[in-house]
Amino acid sequence: MALNRIDQKFSELKAEGKAGFVAYIAAGDPDMPRSLEIMRALESAGADVIELGVPFSDPMADGIVNQMAAHRALEAGATLPKVLDLVREFRQESELPLVLFTYLNPVYTYGFEKFHHEAAAAGADGVLLLDLPPDESPKNAELHELPDLRHIRLIAPTTPKDRIPMLAKSSEGFIYYVSREGVTGAQTTLAEGIADNVAGIKAHTDLPIAVGFGISTPEQAAEVARSSDAVVVGSATVRQVAENADSPEVAEKVGAFVKPLVDAVKSV
Repeated sequence: MALNRIDQKFSELKAEGKAGFVAYIAAGDPDMPRSLEIMRALESAGADVIELGVPFSDPMADGIVNQMAAHRALEAGATLPKVLDLVREFRQESELPLVLFTYLNPVYTYGFEKFHHEAAAAGADGVLLLDLPPDESPKNAELHELPDLRHIRLIAPTTPKDRIPMLAKSSEGFIYYVSREGVTGAQTTLAEGIADNVAGIKAHTDLPIAVGFGISTPEQAAEVARSSDAVVVGSATVRQVAENADSPEVAEKVGAFVKPLVDAVKSV
């Protein structure tokens, strides 16, 4: 399998001895033109990977902040084809790795195979399908995963220990370790056992481990970076979009929020 931007980025980070920073936003929040500006601001702030959430009407794994982001995007007219247009536009001037973070429903409706081909052609590098168990894909021909995109898996504290080797083996790009139970959302404290759980996953894979869910401050980001290969910040960033959605400077404000988080990760 040829190297793609995700592989290249994590290879570079490993060579530098640094952890990566993964920034999540909902595509089309508060609208598509400003989403593009926010993506550019995230890159300028030092993000290593951008996760673009594909707006969906029933985002059951998301907390209220990300649910409302999806709602705002849908109200502003976001669709999967428009998300792919956003990726194409961003790709005209950036080689930053992009992951599409989505539920199965929009992809299935669009066409599973068509999605893989067109998302990769647009410039996406990976996909995280939240509600498609990886052991279901081989059983269903129309859900057969294609090599166009890296398929990123979620592992959680509740994942049965005997299931972790299978998830690790079937993962590509990186593994997203969900550091706490429940839905997405910023927290005042980190979950317990992150370092031990990351070490347990690493026993089954050489892939990078990115840790997310609940990280919202530079101090938390630095602590997670000490025991992982990347830190994912989503809800805290999305909250900045929500709070500044009516401002013409929303992208600058999001970038200013993310920069200290990135700096904290890189300082470890």
